[in-house]
Amino acid sequence: MKHYTSAIIFGIAIVASSIFLGKAYTDRNKVDGEIEVTGLGKTDFSSDLIVWEGSFSSVNIDLQQAYISLEQKKSTINNYLTKKGIKPEELVYSAVSTHQKTKQLYSYTGDYAGEEFVGYELTQSIEIESKDVDKIEKVSREITELLNQGVQFYSQAPRYYYTKLADLKIEMISKATEDARLRAENIAKFSGGELSDLESAKMGIFQITGQNSGEDYSWGGTFNTANREKTASITMKLVYKVD
Repeated sequence: MKHYTSAIIFGIAIVASSIFLGKAYTDRNKVDGEIEVTGLGKTDFSSDLIVWEGSFSSVNIDLQQAYISLEQKKSTINNYLTKKGIKPEELVYSAVSTHQKTKQLYSYTGDYAGEEFVGYELTQSIEIESKDVDKIEKVSREITELLNQGVQFYSQAPRYYYTKLADLKIEMISKATEDARLRAENIAKFSGGELSDLESAKMGIFQITGQNSGEDYSWGGTFNTANREKTASITMKLVYKVD
């Protein structure tokens, strides 16, 4: 009798082990707990605002004459820009800065012998902000034409901005969140689990780079102003519960 009892217990153990191993095999890919995914939202856009700056100067041994010369150059610049279709109210001039120019003197032996005053240098800068990007961009390239009128204008590279950045950011967050959700669903599906509640969501850094510029992303966020055509991107990190 004892022999039969042992055989029965042994048989039950084999069946139980088979059931356990079979369940372990079928559940081997089932995710239990949480899934953490990162989604990306990305889009290309064109700047709708341009800011362009430049400066001009005048040098004269007499301060008053230097100022008169600077005003004459300013008038020439105004006339030039007006003919190019830029309105007077779009021109923002800075205050005039004054600098005393000197030259270094040396003895016939090459020793430093002090400085000599050579004149006053007056400088004024101008800034133009406009939504007519094409027009201002064209003017910034043609501004050297002022040399034909005796004015040396120092032009800076235009800066480009986008006035609907807040709306664009919301759109990017939506795209990144949807991308992350789809990733999580696929992971859960192929792992034998089922996506459940969203546990947390964390937004990454908003990045704006020039299109095809090869710029590196920054931990603090990149905000490109050098390129008219830009690419915006943002990441969303989501954590889901999995049943």
